[in-house]
Amino acid sequence: MDNERGTVRSARASVGNAPPHRARPPRDRRPADEPPIPGAASPWILMYHSVAVEKEDPYRLTVSPERFAEQIAWLHRSGRHGVSVRELMRARALGRDDGLVGLTFDDGYADFARYAVPILQAYGFTATAYVVADLLGRDNDWDAEGPRKKLLTVREVTELADAGWEIGSHGLGHEALPGLPAEALATQAGESRRLLEEAVGGPVTGFCYPYGAVDLPAALAVRDAGYDYACAIAHSPLTGRFALPRCYVGDRDGAWRLRAKQGRHRLRDAVTELRRGRRERRP
Repeated sequence: MDNERGTVRSARASVGNAPPHRARPPRDRRPADEPPIPGAASPWILMYHSVAVEKEDPYRLTVSPERFAEQIAWLHRSGRHGVSVRELMRARALGRDDGLVGLTFDDGYADFARYAVPILQAYGFTATAYVVADLLGRDNDWDAEGPRKKLLTVREVTELADAGWEIGSHGLGHEALPGLPAEALATQAGESRRLLEEAVGGPVTGFCYPYGAVDLPAALAVRDAGYDYACAIAHSPLTGRFALPRCYVGDRDGAWRLRAKQGRHRLRDAVTELRRGRRERRP
């Protein structure tokens, strides 16, 4: 139904080559400062990449402006309100997140400002753009077989932040984090944040793992760098504030598919909490 497998395609080799002890978190330690509340559902967060017109899109990362407008209109009609993850987490802490949906855009493509922002503004929605701090103004050369897409420039990122859009970090070089040594993880999390805070003139509190790939050392490095939250993709033993799961959205997704994806998200939440409870009950 979606392209989650394709989204993490390049990260699998890195995860597979990681030392065995990194594959699963210790039972008595979680990456978040606050442990997840048993039975609490993860917020529903949608994962976009590019909003544009492409003749060829082998990774299925592009949603046409027309389809995107339909998807956002459906959210509005169904009583849902799209917000940045920063806003979603704040509302959630106050118990005021009912009906809110997180909207995220990975990689920082320039078409976010051209196509996505005007459509979101028409409905009073907000969103988060996760940008690769050291590649601003360049293109997505990490996608070898995909179309070349321009990335947001430093000036565009600054203008978006000034207008109230959340800018989050997508690391450095669009490199998968699992398996990296501790020093490299600290640089990925800390240096990318520093560069972006210089650009936006304010705090950058959200992180998004490239390819959605996360292990415990990566989550701890992001937490220790001072971020408030981090987005992954899949549900996992690390699911929580520093590994928020998200639903991939593609050009084929209409209203019924989005409803189904929300249902699947809730099911995966339930399964994740069940497995978490079983692990914690083990002697």
